[in-house]
Amino acid sequence: MKLLRLGAAGAETPCVLDAEGVARDVSGIVTDISPETIAVLRQSLVNVDLSALPEVAQDGTRIGAPMTQPRNIYCIGLNYSDHAAEAGMDIPLEPILFNKSAATYCAPHDPILHSPKMTKLDWEVELGVVIGRRALNISKEDALDHVLGFCVVNDVSERAWQLDRGGQWAKGKSFPNFCPTGPWIVTPDEVADALALPMWLDVNGQRMQTGNTNTMIFDTATIVSYLSEFMVLEPGDLICTGTPPGVGMGKKPPTYLSIGDEVRLGIEGLGSQSQTVIAIEEQ
Repeated sequence: MKLLRLGAAGAETPCVLDAEGVARDVSGIVTDISPETIAVLRQSLVNVDLSALPEVAQDGTRIGAPMTQPRNIYCIGLNYSDHAAEAGMDIPLEPILFNKSAATYCAPHDPILHSPKMTKLDWEVELGVVIGRRALNISKEDALDHVLGFCVVNDVSERAWQLDRGGQWAKGKSFPNFCPTGPWIVTPDEVADALALPMWLDVNGQRMQTGNTNTMIFDTATIVSYLSEFMVLEPGDLICTGTPPGVGMGKKPPTYLSIGDEVRLGIEGLGSQSQTVIAIEEQ
């Protein structure tokens, strides 16, 4: 399944894409796609005839974030071997964990907000993993049973805040709209191989990142199992699993985003998203 939400901000309609790509309204089953309704949605849609559900027009309709705001957003740093090489850093022996504020979460085409205090605004195309079932101390073999699905994420970063202000990564990762997500959450049955997904990112039409999840150091199952050793993963929690090479910080010379820049990114089978950088006063 592909789960999505369509409509104006704050008034989105929960939908599922059928086999023909038609958006079907599931508001008769759940009030919204949210951490609280994931369990009901998973159970209820198993035997539902999607063609019998109301159609929702997609042309010209805003695509919202594919679920309401998650409780937690976890991120894995330096998780691509080629990105670690780009950064000149050793491959980590264990996943590097940091958090983004849940308030960074936004729709896939919402703007990237630029503060006057930013000097090194950067991009990162990433595979997002959405938890579908509570997980604590689970094995790698059982980890994917706790995953609702996969999505595209742009882990937007302000590098000066991340690296030059005391080394606490959360500071450079947690500004509003720093986590565009979607357009869909794609359930594992529709993802042939999450370990071999091509991904890309363009800035102003120029290809910056070209990568593949096959260079991930720690795969999805490993990450979910590992995190569950230290914390309870709840339905709806979002895990951003790292980025391939080509980030602005790694360019020679480094290249960062400015007001008016346009970012486009995508992952094969998971859709694409785009953002324009705007001054925060313009929101």
